[in-house]
Amino acid sequence: MVLSSRLRTLAVVWIAVAAAAYAVDLWRQTQVHLTNGALRPFGDDFINYWSGAYLAWHHRAADIYNWNAFHAFETGVVGAAIDFYHYSYPPVLLVLTAPLAVIPYVPALFAWLIAGWLAFYATLRALLPGRDGLLLALATPAVFINAVGGQNGTWTAALLGGGLVALERRPRVAGVLFGLLIYKPQLGILLPFALIAGRHFRAFAAAAATAALLILASILLFGADLWLSFLHNTTLLRQIILENPTGVWHRFVSVFIAARQLGVDVPSSYLAQAAIALTAAVIVVPAWYRDLPSPAKNILLVLGTCLATPYVQDYDLVVGAFVVVWLSQLYPRGALPTVALVSGGLILLLPFVASLLAHATGLEFGPLFVAPAFALAASRALGVMDAR
Repeated sequence: MVLSSRLRTLAVVWIAVAAAAYAVDLWRQTQVHLTNGALRPFGDDFINYWSGAYLAWHHRAADIYNWNAFHAFETGVVGAAIDFYHYSYPPVLLVLTAPLAVIPYVPALFAWLIAGWLAFYATLRALLPGRDGLLLALATPAVFINAVGGQNGTWTAALLGGGLVALERRPRVAGVLFGLLIYKPQLGILLPFALIAGRHFRAFAAAAATAALLILASILLFGADLWLSFLHNTTLLRQIILENPTGVWHRFVSVFIAARQLGVDVPSSYLAQAAIALTAAVIVVPAWYRDLPSPAKNILLVLGTCLATPYVQDYDLVVGAFVVVWLSQLYPRGALPTVALVSGGLILLLPFVASLLAHATGLEFGPLFVAPAFALAASRALGVMDAR
């Protein structure tokens, strides 16, 4: 993949604009102590990661899934009233984020974002070295969305994308990266099926062992009761966040939320989501079973996961940068056709426009942005299979 001079110029302009916008956004979050004076804390969702790690490693793990106690602690951290933030992750993330517990809140935010971006860039650079890789890593709109939200999208992209990049040459390393992704299990919904279908048994075993060790470590460190509290909260949060409109649907890009935004009832929305998930699996698994080029298989797995899971948000699509590079690798002998350029552009633009479109229309368009690249990769994969 080689960026044209026009795209390089556009990327540089966007990086400058995004950096300035992010600085202004952070400044606004210091109007009343470490808040914007309108219930938003400095670093936004990062308040959850830091608070969870701090409480867990200061012998207060029981407060993490106690909504009132957790909210009271977070309010004390930023020094003013904030909206109702919560810790929705399994206890394994408390093990992975342990370093945050010894870093003060404000520098911890920047350490979190910078380290996550460096991990993402290091894995992307393996696919796209040189200046173009750096520009794409900085200019991917989801990186900006991730930073504004103080979220984990760069970490997720580094683990999922990095695992797929390493899979052929270093399967055990890939498996460890996949196993670390257990803190976000909904993004691994198709991964075990793909690994088994592709006969990547060493990677599968390493992923399972890594996940099991993280679960065991969290139980030994914080107790099994913490898992029971997490599972109890998960049921409630599914109802509050996923099934009922509570002000966060605009961040989602899933089939389930698209159906709910159209007025479809909850059971029927789950049926629609299940149907799409099954369709994605029926395409992904045979593609991984066949000896196909890795770019097509990786695109199908990543985008198939986005279509298969009901819980995927705009900041999760930092991994879209890998998809764009893999799309370019489907056409190694010439310029990218228009359909590939448009499909890749939609993947990159989705995180930036998803929320805007949802607010403007009351509808969710995420699957429509994902489907073209998925269909293109599927058609290329089928073409290779037919040729053989």
